[in-house]
Amino acid sequence: MRLPILLLGISCFVAACQKDKPAPFVVPDNQVVFRNPIVKAKFTADPAALVHNGRMYIYTGHDEAATGQNQYVMNEWLCYSSSDLATWTEHPVPLRVTDFSWARADAWASQVVERNGKFYWYVSVDHRTVPGKAIGVAVANSPTGPFVDARGTALVTNAMTTAVNTFFDDIDPTVLVDDSGQAYLYWGNTACYYAKLKANMTELDGPIQTISLPQFTEAPWVHKRGKWYYLSYATGFPERIAYAMSRSPEGPWVYKGILNELATNSNTNHQALLDFKGKWYFVYHNGALPTGGDFRRSVSIDYLNYNADSTLQKVVMTPKGVDPVQ
Repeated sequence: MRLPILLLGISCFVAACQKDKPAPFVVPDNQVVFRNPIVKAKFTADPAALVHNGRMYIYTGHDEAATGQNQYVMNEWLCYSSSDLATWTEHPVPLRVTDFSWARADAWASQVVERNGKFYWYVSVDHRTVPGKAIGVAVANSPTGPFVDARGTALVTNAMTTAVNTFFDDIDPTVLVDDSGQAYLYWGNTACYYAKLKANMTELDGPIQTISLPQFTEAPWVHKRGKWYYLSYATGFPERIAYAMSRSPEGPWVYKGILNELATNSNTNHQALLDFKGKWYFVYHNGALPTGGDFRRSVSIDYLNYNADSTLQKVVMTPKGVDPVQ
């Protein structure tokens, strides 16, 4: 979420990169149903997704910047769910920055995972007293909340990570609960970190370690299919999504290449990859809505496909989106 890897002003980055951004796509006027972006009443960003009891839940940040306001204004997270990926229900508002007494601002990228009947929401925020970004965790008995701070303190602060000298390396948490029951937390900007989590899901279990990945910017997401683990992440700026594969959640990770290209009208890119009712999906954000852009983004969904050797096919981002499922 979303400061580029160099500590230059965000406005300078945006200005310098405008020439590389695709123009907003135009929805043709015909009989095809165009479902992307999936939420049109609000600006949504940094999606994470969860499947529970036959529904897909998508958790997003809420871009609240006014038109022409070139900065992130994000005070809360949103939740939407669907049983068919065509009709989405909003579940307002399950979590806010103010729900963490130790946090100051910035409802940046997050993810919800389920374990033993509880739902744990890992979030990026700006810490009130420790300079820099931090990761917190909230918990609920339902995927729609209400969520409460599970610790009363940050799970990770900037003082705990030293691989790079930046205030922004402790963002974009993603969690994988392996088949063995061991949970892993991955996160980072510029440096990609990971650590084991204790069974209570609210404490680290061992040292913080780093993962070497080509041109890692931010937004790690880890998923498993068969015997393979996949670590996708945002690379470069403007951001594309790249990925690596491993036989273990602890690596070593083998870089496999670019998974998708620049998102429409957005310098940032943030993804969730998951199986829903027998098909795989790629959830991401772009700036495709009218008046949308870098600070007014929107969540979309397209298909994710695998090759015979378990590598990933390049994702095609479309205004049409995906077909309804039963």
